Amino acid sequence: LNYIRQMTINFKKLSDKAVQPVRATNSGAGYNLTASEIQTEVNERGQIIIAYHTGLAIDMPEGYEGVIRPMNSICAKTIRMCDAPSVISGSMDDEIVVRFITTTDVVPAVYKEGDQIAQLVINKIEDVEFVEFIDTTEESAGDGDQSLPEGEGMPTNLDQPNEPSGGEENIPEQV
Repeated sequence: LNYIRQMTINFKKLSDKAVQPVRATNSGAGYNLTASEIQTEVNERGQIIIAYHTGLAIDMPEGYEGVIRPMNSICAKTIRMCDAPSVISGSMDDEIVVRFITTTDVVPAVYKEGDQIAQLVINKIEDVEFVEFIDTTEESAGDGDQSLPEGEGMPTNLDQPNEPSGGEENIPEQV
């Protein structure tokens, strides 16, 4: 038996057009987000940004994050997510807005209002301790030379750099 723990995530509709996140398939990791409104913005470089409003705010439980990533259908569009992946954590203070920039100088292929525009994936945040690894093996304790052994990588015969040093003597014997 495959037991999947179900969790509850509270959300708020900020618009009458907002659509609850839905999973496209039972085995999918992401919940599709739908565009309820589309606006344009101009970024600091003077480029037009397409802001897809979802009309949703989500209350992410403590110890979890929501990651917004592009839909697979993005490959048929001439836009890309500006901040992919984007992270949601904390309370329901802000609407989920997914921003895209065009990748063409002609009329772009874009999502329309009511289209599923991105996926929300919920991840558990683990408490991690980083421990520095110090290599104390005999090979690394040498004179500090970090180069590859002779015959691996770069040629060592500097008089004729296109020929590896040592000729055929570096070819391993077959057993």
